[in-house]
Amino acid sequence: MRSSSGPSQRRGVITAILAVLILVPSLWGFGSKFLEFVALCRGDPDGSFAIMPVLNYLLASLGFLLLFGWAVLQGTFRDIEKPKFTMLDNERRLDENQGEG
Repeated sequence: MRSSSGPSQRRGVITAILAVLILVPSLWGFGSKFLEFVALCRGDPDGSFAIMPVLNYLLASLGFLLLFGWAVLQGTFRDIEKPKFTMLDNERRLDENQGEG
């Protein structure tokens, strides 16, 4: 007997595997280039002007990543079809109320 969460669980495992296969090499490449950048800026006084903009971009990206993680943990992406039905229900109720008044 198969569990009803079988396909959903399989899809989650496949997504996790693909995420690791894509994100780990990307993180490795970005990390190595960032370390080269920091080494260049430390050794070359003319290259230090670029540290602050890069740091600002990294901090903004970290903020977006944290917001995305918070949204995932809160279940925002579990039922992505619900908002459109809620909107249609609200519109129907408003139309009914407008017809009564």
